[in-house]
Amino acid sequence: MKVAVLDINGKDTGRKAELSKDVFAIEPNNHAVYLDVKQYLANQRQGTHKAKERAEITGSTRKIKKQKGTGTARAGSIKSGVFKGGGRIFGPRPRNYGFKLNKNVKRLARKSALSIKANEKAITVLEDFNFDAPKTKNFTAVLKALDLENKKSLFVLGGSNNNVYLSSRNLKSSKVITNSELSTYKIMNANQVILLESSLEEIETNLSK
Repeated sequence: MKVAVLDINGKDTGRKAELSKDVFAIEPNNHAVYLDVKQYLANQRQGTHKAKERAEITGSTRKIKKQKGTGTARAGSIKSGVFKGGGRIFGPRPRNYGFKLNKNVKRLARKSALSIKANEKAITVLEDFNFDAPKTKNFTAVLKALDLENKKSLFVLGGSNNNVYLSSRNLKSSKVITNSELSTYKIMNANQVILLESSLEEIETNLSK
């Protein structure tokens, strides 16, 4: 599967990048994608929610009325959850929402996500570039040249590039990551995935294991 390599001005360089069929052209496994995205979102949850239960409420422990003869339900404590100011019945407690996922399933999910994007013509291969200094204006010019100003885009770098990363940081619709940070959620959350040439080999090596 060959894709034209573009420069930062959106022009065809005349070169072609070979995308591995084992990574970019498999039969997508939608359930694996679902599980990996679910795990990613679950890991973002802090799980610090907490409500006081009756044992944690400050209040008297005396029996507030006699057991029988009132014509109403029996009650033993003002801290009961049925009374105003009482403890929360089955309230939320701190918990970890994360769950384990087999690494082979995660690898399959990333390959499936890339294959879905490739099938939708939503993958662009861009030649490596750098900026002399971090400037949002420079990165905005690249987005404009690639017609990505109004689209959610994901740029995948071959390695750490501080100037490019800092230039994109103020733009909500664009995200710059290295190939080691690539995840199923980030791929599926973008309208267009832009792979720099230096990232291709590493991605294919990691996902072909």
